[in-house]
Amino acid sequence: MSGEEVFIGSIDQGTTSTRFIIYDRSAKSVGSHQVEFTQFYPQSGWVEHDPMEILESVRVCVAKAVDKATAAGHNVDSGLKAIGLTNQRETSVVWSKSTGLPLYNAIVWMDARTTSICRKLEKELSGGRTHFVEQCGLPISTYFSALKLLWLLENVDSVKGAMKKGDLLFGTIDTWLIWNLTGGKEGGLHITDVSNASRTMLMNLKTLEWDEKILNTLGIPSEILPKIVSNAEVIGNIGKGWPIAGIPIAGCLGDQHAAMVGQACRKGEAKSTYGTGAFILLNTGEEIIQSNHGLLSTLSYKLGPKAPANYALEGSIAIAGAAVQWLRDSLGIIKSAGEIEELAMQVESSGGVYFVPAFNGLFAPWWRDDARGVCIGITRFTNKSHIARAVLESMCFQVKDVLDSMHKDADEKGEVKKEKGEFLLRVDGGATVNNLLMQIQADLLGNPVVRPADIETTALGAAYAAGLAVGVWTEEQIFSSGEKMKKDTTFRPVIEEQVRKKKVESWCKAVSRTFDLADLSL
Repeated sequence: MSGEEVFIGSIDQGTTSTRFIIYDRSAKSVGSHQVEFTQFYPQSGWVEHDPMEILESVRVCVAKAVDKATAAGHNVDSGLKAIGLTNQRETSVVWSKSTGLPLYNAIVWMDARTTSICRKLEKELSGGRTHFVEQCGLPISTYFSALKLLWLLENVDSVKGAMKKGDLLFGTIDTWLIWNLTGGKEGGLHITDVSNASRTMLMNLKTLEWDEKILNTLGIPSEILPKIVSNAEVIGNIGKGWPIAGIPIAGCLGDQHAAMVGQACRKGEAKSTYGTGAFILLNTGEEIIQSNHGLLSTLSYKLGPKAPANYALEGSIAIAGAAVQWLRDSLGIIKSAGEIEELAMQVESSGGVYFVPAFNGLFAPWWRDDARGVCIGITRFTNKSHIARAVLESMCFQVKDVLDSMHKDADEKGEVKKEKGEFLLRVDGGATVNNLLMQIQADLLGNPVVRPADIETTALGAAYAAGLAVGVWTEEQIFSSGEKMKKDTTFRPVIEEQVRKKKVESWCKAVSRTFDLADLSL
């Protein structure tokens, strides 16, 4: 392919927006476009998207990004070799095979409506909350897709009807997009990848297939589920009516797994992605490590049908950047997300204020869906700058909680330390442009935090997977890219250990105050 312009496209479908980025052979962006879409909150704890709006956002992003790259002088029409896809995980869609229309809004990963189903299963099943952990690596939780599917099957008449007629299809957002991109009701492919499948609570981590025992226990028929493929292989071509018809879809990963590839995380290396939530993964290589400290065992990536599966320990945090959006949209303390850094820097500390954003409960390592948000330590001295700083600190404390659990689970054999015994945390995602946030993170961890020059590693990881499948890049080139980044920014801790320890103790006290608040009277 030398001598000609070669491009790989990447659809990055997140919790609040969709992007399409076109990369050249050097993995540099030559054109991109982003569209925000609506989040709906029909009831307290419920979060939904319109699947058709997400579909349209993809269409717009692809067309506009191609136009921008073409206007910049790049021959994308002839040079685009494949596209990769990465998506918000666990968000669940059900639709009609015959009409192609969704039968209900997409239920978003952070939605907590399935709490009663979780409690019922925990009581009925002999293993309680951890009944399926040995097979799928996941506890019974509102977080995972299987519980959302059960709710839809039990509560939505159109879903029940489609199930009886054999007209029902289920999938996470990747599956919904691939089905539509490859033809929809005119022969669209019903497919998911191993990373997204690993987050449904229905896939066996060892066999990488749907687990019949779990399906039987939950009463979910396998025929409504998509076929599972690897993260890097040609899945199918984009159908007529789309801006880049005929181009192969050759890579698919859940967003956090894509970030692992984009950050070139090999065995023993960890990354934290700061978006709506925050997600910390530690690559454990070809070994599945079961957590004893509140983490999940999951796929890291499988880069080809015959490639070995890499596994990971993961800690998921429901509310990170979403807390900043809450300050902006619900409280009006800031007008844009970018303002929070300047506001928080007006004070040297949070003034004893601790904010725990348990809006829909707490995920790892606490797993308390009865938790609700608290802001404590408020005095007459407290002002909005203290609140802003406490919100930033809340993200970093939550990441520290997860990493502390990871260190305990992985032990010395499972993680890579650099010179001086330092454990480097690689970071990415939109919030990492905030230098104060990154410095607070390094201070609370007591370890360096490394931010790459390109913080949008999720989209890059999906592009890498697609490019690998069609021969644009080799695995060696992808995983050496981490070494080649000379513009990384490293944040090193500057606070004393005694101060760090005291702050962590106060944070843990604040977290304990969030428990058992879900039934507070409205």
